[in-house]
Amino acid sequence: MLPSERRLPEVRPLIDRKLYFVIHAPRQSGKTTCFETLARDLAARGQYAALHATCEKGQTAGSDVERGVRAVLRDIEMEATQLPAELRPESLESFESVEAESRLGAYLAAWCQRSALPVVLFLDEIDALQDETLLSVLRQLRAGYSDRPGRFPQSIALIGLRDVRDYRTRVRPEAVSLGTSSPFNIKVESLTLRNFTSEEVAELYEQHTEETGQVFTPEAKVRAWELTRGQPWLVNALARQAVETVVPDPEHPVDAPQIERAKEILIERRDTHLDSLIDRLREERVRRVIEPILAGELLSPDLEDEFRFVKSLGFLVSGPAGLEISSPIYQDVILRALAEKGNSSVPERCSKSEMEHRGRRITVVRL
Repeated sequence: MLPSERRLPEVRPLIDRKLYFVIHAPRQSGKTTCFETLARDLAARGQYAALHATCEKGQTAGSDVERGVRAVLRDIEMEATQLPAELRPESLESFESVEAESRLGAYLAAWCQRSALPVVLFLDEIDALQDETLLSVLRQLRAGYSDRPGRFPQSIALIGLRDVRDYRTRVRPEAVSLGTSSPFNIKVESLTLRNFTSEEVAELYEQHTEETGQVFTPEAKVRAWELTRGQPWLVNALARQAVETVVPDPEHPVDAPQIERAKEILIERRDTHLDSLIDRLREERVRRVIEPILAGELLSPDLEDEFRFVKSLGFLVSGPAGLEISSPIYQDVILRALAEKGNSSVPERCSKSEMEHRGRRITVVRL
């Protein structure tokens, strides 16, 4: 583990300044762990009633605002049991008679008036909510903003895959309007959770050495960062394969060749994280971006929405020369998946070795 505030140093000043903000990053990049830890740390310092809750259970509600809002509130109530009694909200039963379009706001307002400390709320998986349910939640949070911190949370972070500016195209046709260009125009910042640096990958692997005595050589640490580019799930999964499968004896060190072997095992296993990426390749909007990049072609300006979506999945990063596949492991997974399907237009235009070369050195026009 790394300290949560090290990866997001901007967050604490935003909370102290009573501001609302958005955190967006691809799946399994450490968002949930980071904010669960941060909420516990803030609460332990005795300055805030800080809470991490998830909207994930509201996903199946669709446009059923009653079900969706109830799911969000139930998770907040459940997570609040970790707080001292004087910092907890009232029972949800007291708000059953309030209509769903106002219930979340009323519940948060009552909680803030009851709490002995200012409330800070981290709402995770916000983009799991859909259609009218998402709009209702955003409206209610926006409506209470001017009453903070005495009668509404001092600071709220919405955490999800995509930036809030992208919610509009997903949740509404133009006939549904909030009267603003953004459904959450009270936010002051949209931050993303960065990957680990090479130094942090080395630090994490050194923690394993301290606990078990098993050494990662300097070359192994460097190779691990080169293959993963610091993507948190890959960093962890690669090390796990190295120490559990390739070099299970902690008396033997892990070197660069063992990291390479661990990479192959990881790709062959196709754990859930990698399988989900492969599933995404079946989507036309993903293929329309990935295939031209692998083939060394320019992206059409008409693909701006698709590009943002694919980048939000963690497939792409912006490099010095333009867009790049975000890590060599992802490149390998993508190339193998396209070759297995046999229905991609990329293999028709270039060989596998050419695709690998182009996948590592890509120059495209920025959108």
